[in-house]
Amino acid sequence: MRETAISPDNFVYPLFVTNGSGVRLPISSMPGCFQESADNAVKNAREAFSLGIPAVILFGIPEYKDETGSAACKETEAVQTAVKALKDALPELYVITDVCMCEYTSHGHCGVIRNGDVDNDATLELLAKEALSHARAGADMVAPSDMMDGRVGAIREALDQHGFSALPIMSYAAKYASAFYGPFRQAADSTPQFGDRLSYQMDPANRREALREVALDIEEGADVVMVKPALAYLDIISDVRNAFDLPVAAYNVSGEYAMVKAAAQLGWIDGDRVMLEMLTAMRRAGADLILTYFAKDAAKILQQ
Repeated sequence: MRETAISPDNFVYPLFVTNGSGVRLPISSMPGCFQESADNAVKNAREAFSLGIPAVILFGIPEYKDETGSAACKETEAVQTAVKALKDALPELYVITDVCMCEYTSHGHCGVIRNGDVDNDATLELLAKEALSHARAGADMVAPSDMMDGRVGAIREALDQHGFSALPIMSYAAKYASAFYGPFRQAADSTPQFGDRLSYQMDPANRREALREVALDIEEGADVVMVKPALAYLDIISDVRNAFDLPVAAYNVSGEYAMVKAAAQLGWIDGDRVMLEMLTAMRRAGADLILTYFAKDAAKILQQ
């Protein structure tokens, strides 16, 4: 009689990749997650794949940062190196790359700064170059998370012009300026050095705006649309699912993960049951894909 089912096949497992070899640094606010070099990312992904998780998404910790995030496009940087290593070791694993500038800029914002704020149009060219470098490394899908207006179209045009017309784009289409991102910003070293991201991410109070944002990204060529965060935005996931026919992804973000892990460690909740209840709620709301740090934990339980 159960109406909603979840499976490891619904999960995308996020990995934080860095340069070097033999690196595996625990992320204190996200127990069970690590900053890891490509060799260890392969080991982590191999375990995930063996549990039935079909896909990973990569976030990079670069060798250096500057005002324009130039390391984002380097073919020898962490994400590009990890993509190649993962596709060589696990050809059937689906490798998605996050496309954004915040991990690569010295100021921690998602684009070029002009007059104290992000210059939307000047950032589009950088995002297109970053996505193209990921495609050349062998990524199966690129996922722009910056929330610049027009970035899906700019990336689609760049990919098409360079022979990657079949490479799909998963757009962070409705991404809110949320307080749930704190642990991720520690993990990716991407905390803004000034101000906030309210000028380009969505106001958490807005519901109808999400449909406008999603519609614009679909018009520009998005193949999958995402709502981020997930738990406090189940109504948005449901709205998007009901309004559009494309696959819908939900990002079960770092703050949602960290709260469950912390409360479980203190014995205040049954962590496994809460985890599965949250993931089921995201599926029930309409998410086809769930990006979640719980992926391996949940998959182990679901396989029992």
